[in-house]
Amino acid sequence: MSLVLDPAAQDLLFREAHTANTFTDEPVTEEQVRAIYDLVKYGPTAFNQTPLRVTLVRSPEARERLVRHMAEGNRPKTATAPLVAILAADNEFHEELPALFPAFPAAKDAFFAERPARERSAALNSALQAAYFIVGVRAAGLAAGPMTGFDFEGVRKEFLDDDHTPLMVVNIGRPGPDASYPRSPRLAYEDVITTV
Repeated sequence: MSLVLDPAAQDLLFREAHTANTFTDEPVTEEQVRAIYDLVKYGPTAFNQTPLRVTLVRSPEARERLVRHMAEGNRPKTATAPLVAILAADNEFHEELPALFPAFPAAKDAFFAERPARERSAALNSALQAAYFIVGVRAAGLAAGPMTGFDFEGVRKEFLDDDHTPLMVVNIGRPGPDASYPRSPRLAYEDVITTV
């Protein structure tokens, strides 16, 4: 059976998607970010939990503070991207569960009363949401440059609090000249998929 998604959309979201390393100076608007969120908020997670938190770094002062925490090779990209987002996991996400999962409001206390259980679940489900976010950036016709090369504790102290765990920093915008490397190989179906 073939995919039902239009081939052009398949290309936009997946086949032509690359990590962007350079961007034009065209701004990324609040309306674009809102449209991205309004699309990707429907991506499935366990118990409909929503632990992802996004900090948009727009001011020059905040950008300067963030760049200090980036790995040396990532600093120029983060300094010049039209928009930078810090994606983090909210380890207190369970407080929203009674409203977000009304089918089982007791899930908050039944499964997530202890902090270690919340941290494990927040890490997994916010990573899912981060992937949806990146696909949403692509759906908006923009490019994303997700990075984990930064001082996690420094970013947490600078922009978050003890209840939030940084996941990645994502540069966002229209791709600039030579924005990405040539497509790298991927594993074959047989190397990934096993039937038992």
